[in-house]
Amino acid sequence: MNKPLQQLINQQGQAEFGVFAQPVLQINYQDFDLRTPMDRRLGALAKYLKFNQFQFIGLTNSRFLLGIAIVDLKWVGHAFVYCYDLTSHELSEFSFKQLFSVKTKIDLQPNAGEALFVSGKNSIKITASSEPGQRVVEVHLPVLTLSALIAEQQPYQPLALCTRAGYQGWVYTQKTAARLCSGSLIWQQQHYDLQALATLASVDWTAGFMRRETSWNWASLSCFLADGRRFGLNLAAGVNETGFTENALWLEDKLVKLGSSHFQFTRQDATASWLITTEDSQVNLRFVPANYRSEKVNLGFLASNFKQHMGRFYGEIRLGDELLVLDGVWGLTEDHYAKW
Repeated sequence: MNKPLQQLINQQGQAEFGVFAQPVLQINYQDFDLRTPMDRRLGALAKYLKFNQFQFIGLTNSRFLLGIAIVDLKWVGHAFVYCYDLTSHELSEFSFKQLFSVKTKIDLQPNAGEALFVSGKNSIKITASSEPGQRVVEVHLPVLTLSALIAEQQPYQPLALCTRAGYQGWVYTQKTAARLCSGSLIWQQQHYDLQALATLASVDWTAGFMRRETSWNWASLSCFLADGRRFGLNLAAGVNETGFTENALWLEDKLVKLGSSHFQFTRQDATASWLITTEDSQVNLRFVPANYRSEKVNLGFLASNFKQHMGRFYGEIRLGDELLVLDGVWGLTEDHYAKW
């Protein structure tokens, strides 16, 4: 097995691009030779202000979909938590923002660092450790408490890649899906055992000098197939695809790369189905939305038009000679415009 890359930025001040066999240990962005489009070198403060980070955790089981995010845009820190009841279709959501990312931090080690957001009595903490290989998610809100342990011990094959972003930037992203998850959730005065509910987790750790203005579509799901095998899927279009893509599936612990993806949907109709395919013909899915959380922010120099849908996937995944059929599997899609 290839040794993991110790640092993303090499001795020449340039990012290493490509899909990595193992996750990069440290995203040493301050060593990057960041310049303006006219080749003027930028200093440490400019690098700090232009460097964006976020981490998203998705939990799925037969009872609910749970999403947790911490976002550090330097000018503003943002976090959200939502819980969607698959039985009652009730959506509980909580969103927080703090200027200048006060009490917001995301360490630079994707598999050995901490992400933290605190706002008053509300706190979200995500702690990763390579030994024994786990990611612990702790959420404390007045009406929701979560303590979840996501298994990341070997065999563990996240998708890790770095791509160019615009003229002078880059983005490192690390994603995985269908990871086993244990722990507990207290929500609406009810206690849920995550392992007893056969909960699966997805993880998205992303950082970089992103395009000033960007947009993307995204799909993610984690489920158990009819034969009991764990299956996860991550598809994206519009971002992180300069030479490489972040499209992949996981069957049990095995990572399989997929070709470029295409999302066909009606932005103005939140109830209309999506058609999601890949150019290699391995993925042919229909997504039927059931609910969504959205947020629009326009501060001039910062803007976001975000809509994340919860719904069901129907269709087929062709994997070699095997055909995997999805019949109403719950998951997420996203339509996002950002200026940062």
